[in-house]
Amino acid sequence: MPRGAESAAVLPAHLTGAVIILAIESSCDETSAAVSVDGVLRANIVSSQLFHHRYGGIVPELASRAHLRSIVPIVREALDTAGIGIEQVTHVAATQGPGLIGSLLVGLNFGKAFALSRGLPFIPVNHIEAHMIAAFLEEPHPAFPYLCLVVSGGHTQLMLARAVDDHEILGATIDDAAGEAYDKVGKMLGLGFPGGPEIDRRAGRGDATRITLPRPLLDSGDWRFSFSGLKTAVLYQLRREAPEALAQGVPPPEEYLNDICAAFQAAVVDVLVEKTLRAAAAWKLRDIVLAGGVSANSELRRRMRTRGEAAGLRVFLPAPAYTTDNAAMVAQCAWMLLARGHTGTLHAPAYSRTQHGSADAATA
Repeated sequence: MPRGAESAAVLPAHLTGAVIILAIESSCDETSAAVSVDGVLRANIVSSQLFHHRYGGIVPELASRAHLRSIVPIVREALDTAGIGIEQVTHVAATQGPGLIGSLLVGLNFGKAFALSRGLPFIPVNHIEAHMIAAFLEEPHPAFPYLCLVVSGGHTQLMLARAVDDHEILGATIDDAAGEAYDKVGKMLGLGFPGGPEIDRRAGRGDATRITLPRPLLDSGDWRFSFSGLKTAVLYQLRREAPEALAQGVPPPEEYLNDICAAFQAAVVDVLVEKTLRAAAAWKLRDIVLAGGVSANSELRRRMRTRGEAAGLRVFLPAPAYTTDNAAMVAQCAWMLLARGHTGTLHAPAYSRTQHGSADAATA
């Protein structure tokens, strides 16, 4: 059964009785609610907006409207699954940002209204911090300080986590995030949206050595990433080898399609894994956490674990259910923030971009 990390943590003296957290996540296109009791997860319900595939990407206005339709039934289902009544909830948490503003406002304002109506503390949660804490939902979990690679459609960052509320951005992408590159390449290949799962599936059938693609910034001497040029390299490959398929927006021949998926994925994974291991060595960190939606990628998980353990590191890979956007990680983050003495506030605005930390890349 999933456990709350630091379930042995001592909460501040002013918290008495069971701590029952209702958590909400609505930063992009998943509406999710979770319930935890004293740091132990009781329910995690996620409703995904599958209709966006027809548009080739997330449509913010449609995402917001879908959250409005889903938020009440999803919260009810989470409470029912946990066997918790509304009157038993002691704290409310919700994602504050970063994310799509319209989507964030639905979950954030619902959480504030719930807390205000019941006279409960409201804990705003940073979306990236929640991803970084997802590894604490299961045992064993990492020990602070640790290195976290956050990879998703909107973020590719190497983070030094000293505590749940104390982290530093060592390096980030200077253009496309890894997940964004996967989606754009998937669209080029006629695989639809999202492109990541299908590229991952086809890469397992292909030969990555048949097509040569660059490894951007692999030896830059810092912790920055760049995937825009890699995406362009795939485009040039398609113009040379499969121009008709590219022009018509359909997949190229099967064998070539599998090979270019394998080559693209190998290039992305090479950069992500190598830079993460170099950063761990430079900062003398023993524990590595892989987080975010792209951390569900099978080759990235396999390679990070194999290379990391060979280097004597402990590698933590959250279960796939906790890699994509979900409220379980929000509940866990809120629990750990309470353990650090946070009391919450209703004066927490939504924000689209991370408000703290530095994106400046530290050199090795």
